[in-house]
This record gives sequence, C-alpha cells and structure tokens, in this order.
Amino acid sequence: MNTRIKDFDASKYLATTEDHAELLSDALETKHAGYIAAALGTVAKSRGIAQLAAETGLSRQALHKALSENGNPTLDTILRVVDALGLQLAAKPQEVEHA
Repeated sequence: MNTRIKDFDASKYLATTEDHAELLSDALETKHAGYIAAALGTVAKSRGIAQLAAETGLSRQALHKALSENGNPTLDTILRVVDALGLQLAAKPQEVEHA
C-alpha cells in the first residue's frame, strides 16, 4: 500500500484580513527574511495571485518569484502587496530582555 502525502497549503486556511495580519506579524517578529517573504506569499495566494497582480501592477510571475521562501522582494513590492491586501506595516520599539 502506497501512502500519498500532499504538501500543506496554509493559504487555504487564511480566510480573513485578521488571519493575514496574524501570519505576517508572526513572520516579521522572527526577523527571518525567507519566512517573511514566504508568509507574504501565502497571504497573497489566499487572496488570489491574479487579482493581486492586477491590483499591484506586478506580474503573477514576479509575485511568485519575490514572495517565495527564496525570494527577495523589493521594498516597493512589499508595500504594493501589503497595501493591496488591506494591511499596513508598523514599527514598534524592541522589547529589551533583562537578565
């Protein structure tokens, strides 16, 4: 008996803007560029890459490439995508750990 395993697709489980914001916030907190790009790609996929491409003026191929774990999106791409998703990036002071 062969067991078939499918890749998990988190984009199928992100239904709301709040879900999108939570995933992206988690990624930003890690400071891991690959995870941030991939999380943004997952959110973009849940929204629909074709629709997002139309809204941002970027091609579907460019979005797929930039928003993958190995992608390196420009700040312009990030800002266009975040805006089209109805999200905003925010800065806050780092929490200082006391020993």
